Amino acid sequence: MDSKQLLQKWIDAFQACDVDAVVACYADEAVNFQVAAGEPSVGIEQIRNDTAEFFQAFPDAWSQIENLIGDGDWAAWEWLGGGTFTGEFYGDQPTGKSFEIRGCGYFNFRDGKIVYQRGYWDKLSWFKQVGLPIE
Repeated sequence: MDSKQLLQKWIDAFQACDVDAVVACYADEAVNFQVAAGEPSVGIEQIRNDTAEFFQAFPDAWSQIENLIGDGDWAAWEWLGGGTFTGEFYGDQPTGKSFEIRGCGYFNFRDGKIVYQRGYWDKLSWFKQVGLPIE
């Protein structure tokens, strides 16, 4: 599979809210750096925990591909996504409010697995829409 096909595999798993399928796309030592979140997730177990936490809080999470590109070991997508805050999220109680934001993600692959991911999205808009405190 080329990088674009590998990213599509990850997107399909993410759109299905399937933690195991998402995590299976990563190398053991992978780094997922969601810039607005601050600190990167390092290693497959932290990535698993963060993915599970997101899907627990937003079990109806959805996304649409706006652009999908691949070049060598890198692939990227631009997306529109959202969900409803119905489960606890890092200690914050659900508000029942929904969000819709745009973002993009860059993925570096080695041996068919994600070794590095960097995502950009608007934390202020997301948190305001779902009623989370802005830090």
